[in-house]
Amino acid sequence: MPVKSSSSDETDCYESMDKLLVTKDGLAAFSAFLKSEFSDENLEFWLACEDLKNTKTNPEIVSKVNKIYCEFIHTEAPRQINIDHKTRDMISDTISKPTSTSFDYAQKQIACLMAKDSYPRFLRSDNYKELMKKQEKNGQKRWLSF
Repeated sequence: MPVKSSSSDETDCYESMDKLLVTKDGLAAFSAFLKSEFSDENLEFWLACEDLKNTKTNPEIVSKVNKIYCEFIHTEAPRQINIDHKTRDMISDTISKPTSTSFDYAQKQIACLMAKDSYPRFLRSDNYKELMKKQEKNGQKRWLSF
């Protein structure tokens, strides 16, 4: 699911990347690229947040929030994402009352970071070139507009 913001500038930074992330091949190519740069924790965090948003029962929400917090947010998390200390503190302060939207603000920050940093490099990568070849071979329309 695409991440949108009320800000026009922030919405623009997601537009093209959103189109990529909703396709199986696009997601796989972007993920492989990020792994090659040792920065796949951002995408993994974003995907975990998307999964959390689709969680319905409170016990599952609590479990997923705790797992995401321990893996990506906590100051000694093994796959800590790059968010500002205010956001990290805000999450730490509210973690005792987990909801399916507990990480929305951090997710938007990470999506924008990927869109402005990793995604432009991806568009110049061999991963992207291979994705375009695969798409053309399968007769698919190009979904990325830039």
